[in-house]
Amino acid sequence: MYFLGTLVALVILLTPDCAAQGRPPVPPDMTLVWSDEFDGEGAPDPAKWEYSTGAHGWGNAELQNYTNRRDNSALRGGSLFITARKEGGRWTSARLKTQYKASWTGGYFEVRARLPRGRGTWPAVWMLPLTDEYGPWPRSGEIDIMEHVGHDQDRIHTTVHTGAYNHRKNTQKTASAVVRDVSSRFHVYAVEWDPRYLQWYVDGRPFYRYENPDEGVEAWPFDIPCYLILNVAVGGSWGGQRGVDEELQEAVME
Repeated sequence: MYFLGTLVALVILLTPDCAAQGRPPVPPDMTLVWSDEFDGEGAPDPAKWEYSTGAHGWGNAELQNYTNRRDNSALRGGSLFITARKEGGRWTSARLKTQYKASWTGGYFEVRARLPRGRGTWPAVWMLPLTDEYGPWPRSGEIDIMEHVGHDQDRIHTTVHTGAYNHRKNTQKTASAVVRDVSSRFHVYAVEWDPRYLQWYVDGRPFYRYENPDEGVEAWPFDIPCYLILNVAVGGSWGGQRGVDEELQEAVME
């Protein structure tokens, strides 16, 4: 949880403007230990990012085939572009992760992003445990920093999944709110992970808080390392609840 005596902080900037208006301040007494401003051109830094690849629904009946091609993930002009594409009637996309590259047990995490638009799109910024210390999903936890589904444009969701609280039981700890212009403007999505709570922010404003209930690992498995994931899914049990727009050919998270 602590790094050299201070709570670790992680900052991921999807545009080069580090002082962007609305960016939440890093809480006091934290030290920056990892960041990626996505400088350069071409592939994301392989020292920082791995890919999930394949097309098997990912547990949610999703339609996309995740690849490591530049058509689906590339750096340009100081941004990372994750692009879902319709190719020959089928969807490809990318899912980047810091698994086996970097993981953290607590800290402050933020991503500045502009989200895709279109019915059937499902972009996400989230975290999974590095190991199934307390058992397979959801018992070892999941932290969803931001999710958006295109059939409910401009509504942002944040969620905790644990053994006791998860969507299979319809007990997940979650919040949602309208955040205007998520597909035309950049917004900052953040979570502070403390042994006592998880606190989410959007553009520096407190959004949702989940307190550690002190009820054991079924309610709070968040004392093991987690890694970060950035992805754009298409369709699926949630993203595809109202189908996928037949006219949609491309969906980009920047």
